[in-house]
Amino acid sequence: MASLKDVAQLAGVSMMTVSRVINNAPRVTAATRQRVEEAIEQLHYVPDLSAQKIRGQANKPRTLAVLAEDTATTPFSVDLLLAIEQTAQQFGWNSFIINVASVEDRDRAAREVLAHRPDGVIYTTMGLRNIALPEALRGLPVVLANCVSDDSHLASYIPDDYHAQYLATQYLLKRGYQRPLCYWLPEHELAPTARRLGFEQAWCDAGKNLDQVTQLHMAKGEIGYLQLAEVLATYITPSSPEYDVLICGNDRAAFVAYQQLLTMGIRIPQDIAVIGFDNLVGVGHLFLPGLTTLQLPHQQIGEQAARHLIEQWNKPGVHTLPCPLLERHSIAVRNDQ
Repeated sequence: MASLKDVAQLAGVSMMTVSRVINNAPRVTAATRQRVEEAIEQLHYVPDLSAQKIRGQANKPRTLAVLAEDTATTPFSVDLLLAIEQTAQQFGWNSFIINVASVEDRDRAAREVLAHRPDGVIYTTMGLRNIALPEALRGLPVVLANCVSDDSHLASYIPDDYHAQYLATQYLLKRGYQRPLCYWLPEHELAPTARRLGFEQAWCDAGKNLDQVTQLHMAKGEIGYLQLAEVLATYITPSSPEYDVLICGNDRAAFVAYQQLLTMGIRIPQDIAVIGFDNLVGVGHLFLPGLTTLQLPHQQIGEQAARHLIEQWNKPGVHTLPCPLLERHSIAVRNDQ
């Protein structure tokens, strides 16, 4: 990373002159200002906006920066960000968050992070994604939380979607459910792909044929959730439901399913059981009857990512964390098993 001294040497001026240009101070000629700005651009220099590192500040707390791509602006991952902050405080570190509004915004956010000279960077996303780390962050201590990268040198902490859905399917089978209707999240995305594979493996390991199962993927966007009402009206017969359990891609889909099924006069779980995924923050425990679901380990992801940097773990690669099953009342033991 280029320093103020590097800029001064390239521009042929003093460090004080570079500082004046950066701070738009007067008494700098146009020619000098241009040379300094060209040197800054050539060296990709980022001004240090952190507390001035002068004598007497050597013991200042170390800092974690969190680049939050959609994470901080949604309720779903609040536990992840809170866990990072609490873990940093536990170890005597500070933390701050910079939002990333879109993929195109990553480079801008990365430059802003560098301006604060953090001691480590956690990159998080809302929903499991494969990201390309901004070039400006390469070479820094970086860890990924709830996202992955093709760079095998990076450490990532993510939910174990595959094994969670595998164990949930075993749970349903042990309770006598034989005729599932699956409404997965959009196809070709990381989490729904892992969850579907986990379900299919558990189903086949139980000696069952996938031809017995109806599996659908919702469309992307809000429309995918609303279309579930139409799907249920098409596939479910109130007088004699063809399916005995609805496996929802997440709790938001389960929320729509509850409304549609109950409107159709179909009882949960007497006529059809429902299982979700996520344990939606602030909502998951409010379903009536209580929704059986899988808990996304956002708190554990945040804690592990922070400790990885603070304790300087040498553990590159993808680390999956379990998603515990939360048993509530939307699943029962089938009397006809």
